[in-house]
Amino acid sequence: MPGFPSAVLAWRPVGRADLTASFVVFLVALPLCVGVAVASGVPAELGLITGIVGGLVAGLLPGSSLQVSGPAAGLTVLVHEAVRAYGLAVLGLLVLGAGLLQIALGLLRCGRWFRAVSVAVVQGMLAGIGLVLIAGQVYALGDRPAPFGAPGKFAGLPGLVGAADPRAVAVGLGTLAVLVLWPKWQRAARVLPAPLVAVGLASAVTGVFGLPVHRVEVRGLLDAVRPLGTEQLGRLLEVGFVGTLLAFVLIASAESLFSAAAVDRLHDGPRTDYDKELIAQGAGNAVCGALGALPMTAVIVRSAANVRAGARTKRSRVLHGVWLLIFAAALPAALNVIPVTALAAVLVHAGFKLIPIRELVPLWKEHRGETVVLGVTAGAIVLTNLFEGVLLGLLLAVAKTAWDMSHVQVETVERDEQLVVRVAGNATFLRLPKLLDALEALPHDRDVELDLRGVRHLDHACAAALENWAALRRAHSSAETCDAEGVDGRIATLRSTT
Repeated sequence: MPGFPSAVLAWRPVGRADLTASFVVFLVALPLCVGVAVASGVPAELGLITGIVGGLVAGLLPGSSLQVSGPAAGLTVLVHEAVRAYGLAVLGLLVLGAGLLQIALGLLRCGRWFRAVSVAVVQGMLAGIGLVLIAGQVYALGDRPAPFGAPGKFAGLPGLVGAADPRAVAVGLGTLAVLVLWPKWQRAARVLPAPLVAVGLASAVTGVFGLPVHRVEVRGLLDAVRPLGTEQLGRLLEVGFVGTLLAFVLIASAESLFSAAAVDRLHDGPRTDYDKELIAQGAGNAVCGALGALPMTAVIVRSAANVRAGARTKRSRVLHGVWLLIFAAALPAALNVIPVTALAAVLVHAGFKLIPIRELVPLWKEHRGETVVLGVTAGAIVLTNLFEGVLLGLLLAVAKTAWDMSHVQVETVERDEQLVVRVAGNATFLRLPKLLDALEALPHDRDVELDLRGVRHLDHACAAALENWAALRRAHSSAETCDAEGVDGRIATLRSTT
């Protein structure tokens, strides 16, 4: 694998800045790894395994120097749907297949092409995921099971008001309050991250007062590992399964590479090599899949914490995986005191951060079409599912781009008792009604010269329509001649004999 030997040989003793940053990232990652697993409907240990692999495998490989990988809130909806549809035993095959495809895309140097995905589609995807995530975790906030499917979750919210456990709701809302208010105390927030403080306080309160709320169940890492079996390979022949696998690849890769671009803006160190980063993410997912764990992506929250804590090299992100491994192996029972409602509050908070609320008004003022793409993508994810929503968003973005690019100008001037119609721009089928309306409005008792030399692109639909228009005009006016070379020659003169 390119760059792997040199990355290992270049390893040097850890500096104080990287060591401190690794502890900060570990403290941020610990509750998130557990929370994402619980929200995905899988054992909490699988989230820890993915976090460990994100540090020890993806963290060691070249690509991005300071970006941190692990289980992400952006994939919880897709993982939950996949586990419900195919079972937990098949999750590893999905993640392994996605990882191998990511490696192949990286080797084919396709990493940079993910930057060509419309930002509005990515923001819409994250907004849709955030909305579904919030709707699902509100039920966990009240210690109640969530209905299946996004529409069911939203439809059941009114009935949740009377059914929720008020003690769990109080703990969850208190956790949310700490998550919002703690970062405002900047000096303390630099030492202890908000998610750890919020979950720690919630655990202490439920323990001291003996509140009967559901708690996380963690046993051991080895018990959670689910190696792949050959009997699962038959799923690769199912169309729905392959579609889910491709959705894993698209979303995990796009989220990782967009996160890399954001992290690069936070520091002055080496820039990300997108192809190598895609290979690193693929290698991490391949290992996670072989262990039956959750998929991983680069995560902006952990990455930003790493940069702000003063990290200088990739050693900090590798060490955070070491601390996760030590904690999960030595103290798994410590996680059993965490109330589920506290983790739900962490994910509700994360879900709100996925929705680009502040960007919506400026985006609407400057690029209304992009806002429509964002809104349609998010709405489609809520109403259907993640894969179909993203696919619709991509198609809409392509259609919008085609519409924006197909500008055509039609100008009519008189010259020597003749009408000259000059057409310029990109004449595509999208602008054909405008073009034909202008031509059909021309008087039939005048000579007409159609000048297409200003047309940069003339598609087949427009060329055929113009030829047909010229033929009808000759027939209507009894014209006997068509000078020059016709439409294909980019200029034609039609003389009327009436």
